[in-house]
Amino acid sequence: MGLSISEIRKNTTRARHLMQRTRAQRFAVGAFNIDNQETLIAVARAAQKLQSPVLVEVSDAEVKAMGLENVRDLVDNYKAEYGIEMYLNLDHGPTVEGCKRAIDAGYEFIHIDISQANHDASDEEIIAKTREVVEYAKFTGALVESEPHYFGGSSNVHTEDINYEEIKKTFSTPEGARAFVEATGIDTFAAAIGNLHGKYPVPKVLDLDLLADIREAIHCQISLHGGSGTPLHYFEDAAKIGVSKININSDMRYAFRTTLEKTLRENPNEYAIVKLMPPVYAAVQEVVESKIKAFNSVRKAVV
Repeated sequence: MGLSISEIRKNTTRARHLMQRTRAQRFAVGAFNIDNQETLIAVARAAQKLQSPVLVEVSDAEVKAMGLENVRDLVDNYKAEYGIEMYLNLDHGPTVEGCKRAIDAGYEFIHIDISQANHDASDEEIIAKTREVVEYAKFTGALVESEPHYFGGSSNVHTEDINYEEIKKTFSTPEGARAFVEATGIDTFAAAIGNLHGKYPVPKVLDLDLLADIREAIHCQISLHGGSGTPLHYFEDAAKIGVSKININSDMRYAFRTTLEKTLRENPNEYAIVKLMPPVYAAVQEVVESKIKAFNSVRKAVV
């Protein structure tokens, strides 16, 4: 069942208050991707146990698999069932039209990422389409996030090392961040400081000095994508510096798949899938809880 415009605006107002709290209280909110209902349950249980606010997010592929409105209903149902502070984010929305549909469906957070569909998109195209989403989002109050160029990696498990000499070429700069925020009017800037989509065989290294300079340069929220495979102390410091949102995906997918594979091996004659899922719930929930603690968002929920 769809939300009324008054309900959507109430939710987006609460979402904006949450972002204000992250800045004032120096914590970050975890934005956790879901591929299925089981992952959503694990996130909800972690949020309830630790009394932490959370964002649930779906990318374009996940939207196509689960349905834009279906995910909205699932999140609302589990938010009510578990009594938690939980919001919904469209992650890396590649088109203006898709972002508008998510806004209409009541998503509180919208990430417009034109370079996701076209890595060679011009600065002018990215700015113009981001501004269009920002203007459209004013009707509901949804918060809009974006970045000025393609963000590398993929939300998967990689076998190659990280080539930081190449990655550094795409790092954000304070001047570039300020110019992009001023040109688009976004609520959240997705910074690139060594964070990279996916899980790699070596730990990621974040440039916290650069992050601090970006924080000084812009007034809006800052997000970090590609949080998987990152030593937790970086998150603790990033939250203190003023990051409001950190995305996690691959660590959860890895826990889900490896635990499911182990459970299947140990139960070769069990075909009731629901009976195989409890260890998977627990493994994914453990990942989410570890991130929540590093983000300093324990007991920060307002229900």
